[in-house]
Amino acid sequence: MDERELCFLSLSEVSQLIGSREVSPVAVTRAILDRIAEKDATIGAYVTVMGEAALESAREAEREIEQGRYRGPLHGVPVSLKDIIYVKGVRNTAGSKVMADFVPDHDATVTQKLRSAGAVIVGKAQLYEFAMGPKTTYHFGPTRNPWDLNRVTSGSSSGGAAGVSAFLCYGSLGTDTGGSIRGPASWCGVVGYKPTYGVVSRYGVTPLSWCMDHVGPITRTVRDAALMMNAIAGYDPEDPGSLNVPVPDYAAALEGDLGGLRIGIDTEFFFDGLNPEVEAAFRQALQALQSAGANIREVSFPSMDLAQSAHSLILLAEAASVHEERIRGSAKLFGANARTRTELGSFLMATDYLKAQRVRTLFQKEFAQVMKGVDVLATPASPAPASRFDEPPPRADGKQAARSAANRFRRPFNLVGAPAISVPCGFTEAGLPIGLQIVGRPLEDGLVLKVAHIYEQMTDWHRRRPPIG
Repeated sequence: MDERELCFLSLSEVSQLIGSREVSPVAVTRAILDRIAEKDATIGAYVTVMGEAALESAREAEREIEQGRYRGPLHGVPVSLKDIIYVKGVRNTAGSKVMADFVPDHDATVTQKLRSAGAVIVGKAQLYEFAMGPKTTYHFGPTRNPWDLNRVTSGSSSGGAAGVSAFLCYGSLGTDTGGSIRGPASWCGVVGYKPTYGVVSRYGVTPLSWCMDHVGPITRTVRDAALMMNAIAGYDPEDPGSLNVPVPDYAAALEGDLGGLRIGIDTEFFFDGLNPEVEAAFRQALQALQSAGANIREVSFPSMDLAQSAHSLILLAEAASVHEERIRGSAKLFGANARTRTELGSFLMATDYLKAQRVRTLFQKEFAQVMKGVDVLATPASPAPASRFDEPPPRADGKQAARSAANRFRRPFNLVGAPAISVPCGFTEAGLPIGLQIVGRPLEDGLVLKVAHIYEQMTDWHRRRPPIG
């Protein structure tokens, strides 16, 4: 195979070639690094490219495989990490000038786990400043959507999604506090998975909100995401939120069918203000799931608007606490939006935060009650396709402000810590990707991945290539 074509394979496909010794980790890594050199000046997926370190890891993987010490599906496979996840000796900017020169002295737990699985880390991926969401500053250059360079990727795990979509790595680890894995995945035409809260360690990850941060994979296929989950999941005593539960084989969970599966849809909140092309693609996805044996049932979340407000309050308050010392000492280095949000959070009262947490508890109970009648939920991953860089953000007040947010379909499920995935389900007439979101009960990650995988295998959306070439 031409080395340039290696980049266009999925993680699963290149893993099989490496495992069977048909290609070498060094050849695969060189192909990815060459493509980064050729395309990333246009895309802006990376803050830091770890070229020499990546090649040395690839050489070590090649030696181990030749000696019969194959570690598994990630061995020798190039991946990226959001530049909020520590890599020892490599700067961790968190997308901000405030941390531009910060170099951690240890790996994050997920970094250690990827290294143990033999993965090759090729670089640190771009993100919105401090992972604070849309319209925050790109201090290290903008990340552009591979499907239309004049459009954004969503965020905050923007570089990871753009890099996977543009074939600049085979998978990436991002973080998701209000949809920051699933949003970029839906707008870039790839898979983004937020696992159950506590299943993947956040130790060594710059926090945004302690009670809502999740770490998870961005990949080209659902199987790729399952393989990455097999490597990174597991209890970690260094993370206070980590769950000490058995780690399943996520890849094995993909097998089976959808016969009798109950899928819940909320036609109120999730259809309010929905882009017509997104709605059409979502309804077609539901028809495909029905044809595979699933039953569609309507559900309702009366507290959804309250949950939106609670999410915003909790995030702002906890982000202000995280960055309290930084904002005091280095406020001028913050981008305008990150500074405004951090300072706004510092003015919230303790009673506001406690009320938001009570609403969170109410919504968790409501979610659990709804899920007694269905097995998973299905929603559009985003209410509209990717916006242009020059488009102003929607302006609205009160309830409509929450409903105008691009991440409004994703953030409620951070409040409940539920597993959720975005998988491609279509394109607009302008050629922009559309994502389908599948949500499950906490700790039923395997079922969420299975439903997404079966749907994916019924379509070819994930096989399309962006015009970046």
